Amino acid sequence: MAAIALRNVLQVSKRNVFSSATKLANMPDPVEHATGLEKRELLAIVSGIENPFDMKVLKRGPGTKDCPNQVPSCFDARLLGCVCNEDATNIQWMWLHQGKPKRCHCGHWFQLVYKAPV
Repeated sequence: MAAIALRNVLQVSKRNVFSSATKLANMPDPVEHATGLEKRELLAIVSGIENPFDMKVLKRGPGTKDCPNQVPSCFDARLLGCVCNEDATNIQWMWLHQGKPKRCHCGHWFQLVYKAPV
């Protein structure tokens, strides 16, 4: 009885190894396989845009009232997080609205600018 069970287990495991190897060889290109928003993101990355949704951290400039830091958005408002000090363990969150520059607690100014969506 044990020999029959062992033989069945070995046959099943051999079958899965061979069938999974053939399935991997026939997988389409991820760009051809994707749909919707994922496909837009992959096409933007292929065309050379590394940050299509502006999700990467932006380096903060001088941020004065006359020359505020520009924050891109395709909406009328955006939630912004400012790390005021390099050693800070928290993030200062604030809402930015179109056309109204806003000052963070650390003294830097930020302004929302329109950027076309992907």
